Amino acid sequence: MKNQAAIFTAAITLILPTVQAPPPSGKEAQWHVDYMHAHNAHNISTGKGITVAVIDSGVQPHPDIEHAILPGISFLPGDNSKGQQDDQGHGTAIAGLIAGKGGTGHVLGIAPNSKILPIRILDANGRGDSNTTAKAIRWAIRSRAKIVNISSGGGPNSEVRKAVEEATKAGLIVVASSGNKPAQDIVAFPAYINGVVAVGATDKDGVIADISASGEGLLLTAPGVDLLSTSKDQRYETGTGTSGAAAIVSGVAALVWSRYPELSAAEVVHRMTATAVDKGAPGRDPEYGFGIVDPVAALTADVPPLAASGEPAPGGESAQATPVPTPNTPGQVAVILVAVIASLLAVALVVALIVLRGRARRNGTGG
Repeated sequence: MKNQAAIFTAAITLILPTVQAPPPSGKEAQWHVDYMHAHNAHNISTGKGITVAVIDSGVQPHPDIEHAILPGISFLPGDNSKGQQDDQGHGTAIAGLIAGKGGTGHVLGIAPNSKILPIRILDANGRGDSNTTAKAIRWAIRSRAKIVNISSGGGPNSEVRKAVEEATKAGLIVVASSGNKPAQDIVAFPAYINGVVAVGATDKDGVIADISASGEGLLLTAPGVDLLSTSKDQRYETGTGTSGAAAIVSGVAALVWSRYPELSAAEVVHRMTATAVDKGAPGRDPEYGFGIVDPVAALTADVPPLAASGEPAPGGESAQATPVPTPNTPGQVAVILVAVIASLLAVALVVALIVLRGRARRNGTGG
């Protein structure tokens, strides 16, 4: 078969191993919520008005996320569920981390008032193909999603690359997990495509997780260890992987875009990278990217603008950069010249008066 599609699988970045868990209770249950000060962020933004396309195994209806699920699409043969069927469980967990409604006994997502657009491409074994992935990305563009979350990966594929480029050109943010060790040692495809927000995972101590794939393409990190979320059987589960970290970054992007709807996709990403908590080597590095995403800082910091190239301006990694005075315009220069001349004339006048008075005194004494 010519031009056979590469296999895409959630096994690279699946939240594994998953363990059935009781309903959320206490701060320990969703440790990442407190770690990221999500409640403080929600006093500013909850992601309202932002749609996140979850390209995954589908999203099973669950009491914690049913408020957020939109009619989507399934690319699996014979499936008319509009993306709202998940035989594998991965996509349902991703949706909970992004948009869980919170409250007693429920998981709280990073952007609880955002909407989830489920796009089903992975089967019960967490497997799909790259051509279908490309179709899913294009469907997300047509459906006017603002953010695309891809917590899966596979071999390089030209159609997927083209679809990602179309998405970024259309003004969408594409977030993808970096991949899990040992299956994936370096940043996976499509996460390493230029313009994609590649996300690695950190643990409860803010240290890069043992399972997190690293490399030059990494942009951000987020909590990805022992994350509690929704399961496909309407219960809860915990698991570890860069998939969950990507979902958290997608949620933060939704918060920022909801708070600053006038920003471009590049400017939203810039807010997240400029305010990330720097870890590892100073600045961007292959393990942490720009650092651990910080939702409160991304929402509140005075972030320097992007350079004309679309990349952070020199020194732009620091959200505390001192404003640089703007160059003088021709009008400003004219005003300055007039002021200088007036000052010089005033000085000359004072000197002349002093000289005249001195002469007058000398003339009066000699008469």
